[in-house]
Amino acid sequence: MNTTAPTTDLDRVTGFTIPGRHARGRVARLGPVLEEILSAHAYPPVIEKLLAEALTLTALLGATLKDDEGQMTLQAQTQNGIVSLMVCDYRGGELRGYVKFDEARLAQLGKNPSIGKLFNQGYLAITFDQTLTRERYQGIVPLEGTTLAGAAEAYFLQSEQIPSLVRLGVRRDADGRLVAGGLFLQHLPEGEVGRERLHARTDHPEWHHVEALGATMGADELADAGIPLENLVWRLFNEEPEVRILNGSDLTRGCRCDAAYILQVLAKFPEAERAEMADEAGVITVDCAFCSKKFPVGLGDVVSPPL
Repeated sequence: MNTTAPTTDLDRVTGFTIPGRHARGRVARLGPVLEEILSAHAYPPVIEKLLAEALTLTALLGATLKDDEGQMTLQAQTQNGIVSLMVCDYRGGELRGYVKFDEARLAQLGKNPSIGKLFNQGYLAITFDQTLTRERYQGIVPLEGTTLAGAAEAYFLQSEQIPSLVRLGVRRDADGRLVAGGLFLQHLPEGEVGRERLHARTDHPEWHHVEALGATMGADELADAGIPLENLVWRLFNEEPEVRILNGSDLTRGCRCDAAYILQVLAKFPEAERAEMADEAGVITVDCAFCSKKFPVGLGDVVSPPL
């Protein structure tokens, strides 16, 4: 296995398969992209860490899409939770995300609250939209566990009946910049990638072996920009007869809130509804939750589509 990779390995995700164990996986690490997304908000450290983990998980799962124009969305929503809504999505290597939360209630918690304390009772929804085939798949499960990684594992076990391992790590580097990394492993008991996944068993000896090795990966290693992603795979599975590294993807920040797109969205509303949205000066102000930008749009600039 070739372990050549950049000295500072950031904003990238790559996949791998272990044919002899009927397993596949992905590793990802976020750096400047993460900082850019977080810079649009004044999140407290607890929320920064939560969103950093969620964005890393989104990169791991989104990179499994074979359709470059497809989109994967991760959403956690609750009732009466300190975090009421968290949304992240991935499209063609572009990431974005935001969190809505109760700042006053959050201040009453400690430095490392569990998922349960942040979300109370809620659900985790993961949606894959394939543009080329127009297929849409969504799985929804209760938001359970003490960590986001644990909640993701529960999702795949309940929604897809596939035993999975998720590891996420967040740290600040020597310059104080936030770095996040993640590992995602899955067992394909009927064979290698591309074969039909039938009779998934959590007690399969091959899966136990892969899971045990993956569980040794530490959070600090995942979030260490000095360790190439391929080297992480090598550390875990160097005794396997064959490990295949797949093509990777670069990660960028990708908020799609430009003026032209907003005009298209507003044009879909009836004229009467647009009038209700506008202020006394006839201006609709659209806020983007992802990047915190405000877009003022005059009613006269919105053209309704032809009937």
